[in-house]
Amino acid sequence: MMTVEKSTQRRKIHPKKFAMWIAIGSIIMMFGGLTSGYIVRRSQGNWETFRLPVEFYISTAVILISSLTLHLALRSFKQRRMPLHRSMVTLTFLLGIAFTVLQYFGFKDLYLQMKWNNNVSFQYLIVIVLVHALHILGGVATLLILWLRTYSRKVKTYSSTGLEIASTYWHFVDLLWIYLFIFFIMNR
Repeated sequence: MMTVEKSTQRRKIHPKKFAMWIAIGSIIMMFGGLTSGYIVRRSQGNWETFRLPVEFYISTAVILISSLTLHLALRSFKQRRMPLHRSMVTLTFLLGIAFTVLQYFGFKDLYLQMKWNNNVSFQYLIVIVLVHALHILGGVATLLILWLRTYSRKVKTYSSTGLEIASTYWHFVDLLWIYLFIFFIMNR
């Protein structure tokens, strides 16, 4: 009887994970709307083109590697290989900072290319960039909290829920950037 109850209970999604998936769905709709608006307005003319900064290519590789290291951190946590877990969380955090810095310089380069000339293409780009930047900062803040908790001696429970939620969000930021990167390549 207890086994049936336990297996039924495992099928339920954790409320915080559910909230994360709702947030991710909302963010997807927001970026879908922003990029759709960009495409529609672009087809109406008076649009300036731009070249993608080299930092975007490098930052794409960096965030892909950071997703791999975070996956390895979660796996090592579940296997109770704590030294490897700590190393992978630290590496992920450092890669997250590197991604943020590369994104900053990439968008700064884009800004200097287009200059503030009140062209509608630049204005659309700025909105997408600022919203994207907020999600990057949220992701790096999440990685910072994860890193601090990894080295905290006050941990009383051995649960991977927080790590799984942080991992889901960071992987989402990864996919979001890849979507934007491909979008920029196709619509510049």
